[in-house]
Amino acid sequence: MSEFDSNPFADPVDVNPFQDASVTQATQGAISGIREFNPFSTTELTDSTDTTIPISSVSSQPAILQTSVEQSSQASAAAAAGQANLIKQQQELDRKAAELERKEQELQNRTAQNTGVKENNWPPLPKFSPVKPCFYQDFEQDIPEEYRKICRRMYYLWMFHSSTLFLNVLACLAYFTADAQYGVDFGLSILWFVLFTPVSFVCWYRPVYKAFRSDSSFSFFFFFFVFFFQVAVYIIQTVGIPKWGNSGWISSISMIRVNLAVAVVMMVVAGFFTVNAILGVVLLKMVHSKYRRTGASFTKAQHEFSTGVLTNRSFQSAASSAAQGAFGMN
Repeated sequence: MSEFDSNPFADPVDVNPFQDASVTQATQGAISGIREFNPFSTTELTDSTDTTIPISSVSSQPAILQTSVEQSSQASAAAAAGQANLIKQQQELDRKAAELERKEQELQNRTAQNTGVKENNWPPLPKFSPVKPCFYQDFEQDIPEEYRKICRRMYYLWMFHSSTLFLNVLACLAYFTADAQYGVDFGLSILWFVLFTPVSFVCWYRPVYKAFRSDSSFSFFFFFFVFFFQVAVYIIQTVGIPKWGNSGWISSISMIRVNLAVAVVMMVVAGFFTVNAILGVVLLKMVHSKYRRTGASFTKAQHEFSTGVLTNRSFQSAASSAAQGAFGMN
């Protein structure tokens, strides 16, 4: 009944579960074994460990970071090398572009100069002469610098060729005075001098001059065709077949027993013919090497011939006159 006599409105008794005797003894024993720990105390650090790790022994950078730095440095070096190569290629392209522009400008200047009326200056004759110059020639204005030297050499070869033909006339004259039966050689030597001097100028020197002046494929091919036969003629003149009008080696050697002085003169001329043949072969090869560097071709030569020769009014009138004459005769 005592339970029913208690006051239900009274404060309940506070019950602390930690006030149990067994719990109190356990907690007091654990706390007494733990002393206060200060992480910033040097004593505590000394007691906690007997060995220390030196700072120098620890790597300043991780291995992964070092590898990445090396890779980045190698990539930077490769990029720098590639950029330097590109700069070098760009400089080479700029140089070639400047060279092409210079050549184009020179070609335009020569074209503009050629369109103007120029007074003929070759052969250089005095002003009082009734015969006027027939051609215009100026290496500095007409010929590009890279072809100027070879063009001058071809001009010097023509002059040497003409001088040799003149000396051939004198040698054949001496040949004729030593033996009257060789009068044919003297007459033919005069014919070769009068004929081959202007023909060689017109047929192989002027074409190579025009070829280098205007980069004409047709002029190049015409020069090669004619000058090949000219070299063959030089070889025949060097041989010196009797009664062909040439003071070559055969004719000069045959005169040694007859007249030594005449034989010596003829041998000198034979040596000149030999030099002509050698220079002809060398210069032919040099012109061909220059021709291969230009943009000339057989197709361009055909086009130049069709547009330049076939459309020429003089050629058309001559062809029509020949055709009318042929049909009129039929």
